[in-house]
Amino acid sequence: MQLVLATHNAHKVLEVGQILGASLPGLEVLGYDGPEPVEDGTSFLENALIKARAAFQHTGLPSFADDSGIAVEILGGSPGIFSAGWGGTRDSVANRRLLLAQLADVRPEHRAASFVCTIALVTADSEISFTGIWPGYVAAQEQGEHGFGYDPVFIPEGFECTAAALEPEVKNALSHRAMALEQLASYLAVAGAEL
Repeated sequence: MQLVLATHNAHKVLEVGQILGASLPGLEVLGYDGPEPVEDGTSFLENALIKARAAFQHTGLPSFADDSGIAVEILGGSPGIFSAGWGGTRDSVANRRLLLAQLADVRPEHRAASFVCTIALVTADSEISFTGIWPGYVAAQEQGEHGFGYDPVFIPEGFECTAAALEPEVKNALSHRAMALEQLASYLAVAGAEL
């Protein structure tokens, strides 16, 4: 079975392929080379659907997309859907530095945050979504060499290191994206032949 992942981010295609491939050995996750749609939704779900619909329209293959970000409680859930451009550009380093600067005077017990990932799957017959939430808090400084985005500043609940300091296999098993992908994999295991 082939599914198109509606992203131009090769790192994400690799990570998602590894996670889904572990439970669905016959699945091939393809990257997307079509036009990038404008993500003008007001929620993770709306943005995920915009991307998945565009990929399905472009390829004709079942397509899925995720929209994810970090939601910081003391910032009212921001950066949220604006996580990728929080620093004014799509530069992960600038985004992390801005977030750390905004929280510089906030005590550790008030730095609660969650990584949120919503996946939308679009096929010829249906649209369905899955959401994973990974609670934790924002670190005082960057740490770790793995991962991408906000991984170097997010400490998952139950850990003393950031997501970027976790081995990729550990992160891939526990993350917000892993949770949403597990739901997607369960759905595909049942409905896959009908896609």
